[in-house]
Parts: sequence; structure tokens; C-alpha cells
Amino acid sequence: MNEQLETLQRIKNNGIDLLMEFGPKVISATLIMIVGFLVARWIGKVFLRAVRPLKFDTTLQMLLTRIIRVIVLLVFILMALQNLGVQLLPLIAGLGVAGAGIALAMQGVLGNLVAGLTIIFTRPFRVGEYVSMQGVEGRVEAVTLFSTKLSHADRSIVIVPNRKIVGEILHNYGTLRQLSLSVSVVYGTNVAHATEVVQSVLAANAHVLKDPAPAVGIANLKEVAIEIAIKPWTQVADAGAAGPAIYNELLEKFRAAGIQIYTPAMRMISA
Repeated sequence: MNEQLETLQRIKNNGIDLLMEFGPKVISATLIMIVGFLVARWIGKVFLRAVRPLKFDTTLQMLLTRIIRVIVLLVFILMALQNLGVQLLPLIAGLGVAGAGIALAMQGVLGNLVAGLTIIFTRPFRVGEYVSMQGVEGRVEAVTLFSTKLSHADRSIVIVPNRKIVGEILHNYGTLRQLSLSVSVVYGTNVAHATEVVQSVLAANAHVLKDPAPAVGIANLKEVAIEIAIKPWTQVADAGAAGPAIYNELLEKFRAAGIQIYTPAMRMISA
């Protein structure tokens, strides 16, 4: 019984000694980390306000802001560790060896990271532009260090790893799309009048841009019909809705104007 009491007393004394020795250090290290977190956030906000007038790309602004926050936070982490009595040189050396092993195990992740930095600094596309890559296309919603987020016309989201983008063929449509529409009218139609009707339909459509101006004209003289090309410009977000709306309005206007749209004739062949 006495031995148990003595053991408990020793544990108690050791706990008190450890608390007296490391308690203030742990508290001060915790305070250093809290201050570091607040300072990193404040410096990040100040930096972001400072670079906004320079009109950098939004993704680049956020990347630089995060890097600065991480650097400031790392400085405070080192200060907290030093306050706890941790020897920094052996720790840094150990982290270097561990980092080499982690790098080998995370080649895919690091490949995405390097590719993400390449995309952010070379800027082959920006948020809001419409791009086609790796067999998928869509509007660029976000560019992160590891992946690029596209929104598809069917409202789905496509996530493309950055390493799949760099070094591959990429088609950047920008923020505008030119639709490639057409309508065929029978021979004998007053083409100038038909073209005027098409122009009036485009002018009344809210999705069609005035600048750049739409292109309308004869595209092909077929055996049985005259093909009129209709190439209006729209915002990327409006491209999906513009085409059907234009065709619907053209049908109504052509009927009202007595313009006959060519439709292929069907023949029944008896055996």
C-alpha cells in the first residue's frame, strides 16, 4: 500500500514539475500560433487590397495571397517550436529526408501542383472563358493548384486534373461564342428579303450581341435550295439558349412573310 502511495506521489510530483517547466512554454507557444494565424490573415488581406489595382488575374491574386499567408504562418510556427525548446536544425533535416520520400509517393499530386502553377502563371485561359480540352468542354469556373473546374452546358461540372491540360491541345473560345446556324429556302425566294427577316430576328433576340455584328449571307447554292448562313455572337452562358430561340422565331417570321423553307421531299419506293 505504501509503495502504491509513493508511486502516485512520484507521478504527481513529476506531473507538477513538467507542468511548471513546460506549462508556460505551451501557453506562450499557443499564443504565438494564435497571433500568427491572425497576422497571416491580416497580411493576406492587406496584400490582396494592394494588388487589386494592378489588375492581376483573380486566380493569380488568390495564389499569391495564400503563399504569403503560408509563409507568415510558417515563421510563427518556427517561433512557437523554438519557444518549446525544439532544435530546429535537426527538425529541418528530418523534414527534408521525409519530404523526399513523400515526393516519390505523391508524384501525381505534385505533377498536378506544378501544372497548376504553370497554368496560373502562363494563363492559357481565365475564369469565365469557354474552353475545350481532353475531349471535354465548358466554361471555366475555377482554377486551383491541382485541378480546373468546368461547367458544362447541361449544368454538370467537369473536374480536369491540371497535369492533363499542360502540354495538350487546348481550344480557348474566350468569353464569346459564334453560333453556326443555317436555313435553306427554295429557289425563287427573294434572298435579300429573307436576309432582312433573319437580321430582324437576330436584332430582337436578347442573347445576340450587337458587337461583334452577326454575319448573315448565302453560304451554298444547292441543287434544290439556297442555304443562308446565320452566324450571330453570344455570351458563352447564352449560347445554349440562343440557337433554339432564333430558329423558333425564324419559323414564325418566315411563315408571316410567305418565305418557304426548303424541306427534303420523301418518296415511297415499292418493292
